[in-house]
Amino acid sequence: MKLTSQSFSDNTAIPGEFAFAVIDPATHIALSSNRNPHLSWSEAPAGTQSFALICHDPDVPSSGEDVNQEGREVPSSLPRVDFFHWLLLDIPSATREILAGSHSDGVVPGGKAGPAAPDGWRHGINSYTDWFAGDEQMRGDYHGYDGPCPPWNDTLLHHYVFTLYALDLPGLSVNAPLNGASLRDALAGHVLAEASLTGTYTLNPHLQKK
Repeated sequence: MKLTSQSFSDNTAIPGEFAFAVIDPATHIALSSNRNPHLSWSEAPAGTQSFALICHDPDVPSSGEDVNQEGREVPSSLPRVDFFHWLLLDIPSATREILAGSHSDGVVPGGKAGPAAPDGWRHGINSYTDWFAGDEQMRGDYHGYDGPCPPWNDTLLHHYVFTLYALDLPGLSVNAPLNGASLRDALAGHVLAEASLTGTYTLNPHLQKK
């Protein structure tokens, strides 16, 4: 199975159009258009009954002590953890494409509604739900796609891995909450094939210039 995108090529930078935030010289970052990227796939195996999609960033700092703090940096040596940006389930077996902007077009404070997604598909809860839990203006359940927003002082380039799974059943039964960990558990034993596409992103101007 092959996964490609018209929005970015494998192992290249994701355009700011598809990010949660972009660099702002005055304030470090500014909210962006937050559109989901285009994705298309081919060569699904025989017996595929549905697809599921996960986008995650494996480069998120395991400690927030230095994150976005003036005069400090997040060292590249800091251990990293997964941050889920998009969980999409119940994609019909005949589907071969997701159009850019079809599942997200703008930042929604408090998160987009869910789990219902366009065309009868299903969105999971992404990791911004946890990230904004203590923010009065932004907290809520963040369903669907919300794009990159790595720390502006992180010395490590972040990678965003889009993985499509071909499944042997028409829909997944996922234990609540429908987050990255529970979706990964539900996938076990049902994956016929998978394909990945990776984009990179940074809000650190020093890294962007390299």
